[in-house]
Amino acid sequence: MEKIYAHPQSLYNVSSHYCAGCGHGIAHRLVAEAVDELGIREKVIAIAPVGCAVLAYDYWNFDCTEAAHGRALAVATAIKRVRPDNVVFTYQGDGDLAAIGTNETIHTANRGENLTVIFINNAVYGMTGGQMAPTSLIGQKTATTLKGRDPALQGYPLKISELLAQLPGVKYVERVALISPAEINKARQAVLLALRNQIEGVGFSLVEMLSPCPTYWGMSAQAAMGWIKETMIKEFPLGRIK
Repeated sequence: MEKIYAHPQSLYNVSSHYCAGCGHGIAHRLVAEAVDELGIREKVIAIAPVGCAVLAYDYWNFDCTEAAHGRALAVATAIKRVRPDNVVFTYQGDGDLAAIGTNETIHTANRGENLTVIFINNAVYGMTGGQMAPTSLIGQKTATTLKGRDPALQGYPLKISELLAQLPGVKYVERVALISPAEINKARQAVLLALRNQIEGVGFSLVEMLSPCPTYWGMSAQAAMGWIKETMIKEFPLGRIK
């Protein structure tokens, strides 16, 4: 029988430290598969800042570096300018990319840096205790919004992908969801395109992944997938934005 499943060369064969039902493991594999398919394992450099993504180098079998909280795209810009032949991407959560790192995100995108961004949106701060994130939904209960996010007090969910899509330096933005085999396959194709864009010199590309966080949503893994499908996608519609 033909073997159709194999462990990606770009993914270490180690146990995961992530919570049960977390989407980071899926996202890690999608990135590793894309790197293998494009044949860029010896050229790729990943930047992982503070957050649940910070230990990405424990899973990816290629060059990785850390960055201070929110500064991943500043680090990525420097690396790419010094080593333009490398394929450089950031792997960032919503508390990093869309909160403390909003400045770096917007200005890197506005300059049209030839970089790739993998943006994990789980609508909560996962590493620091489940506080409200910029992407938390209206009414969503978190450690800092015990009665649910109130737009009069905390504002509205930040749609960073739609914001970035308005900038002329941004060439590709797509939002996907890690909730089913069909949607995960769409996510895989989006990662491939975002990396291929960089290889071809197209410019700034971002893939936003709606990802489950059962622990801080206070749900089972199955219920978390359902919440993304029934609730989160209404606020953050899937598809190619630019």
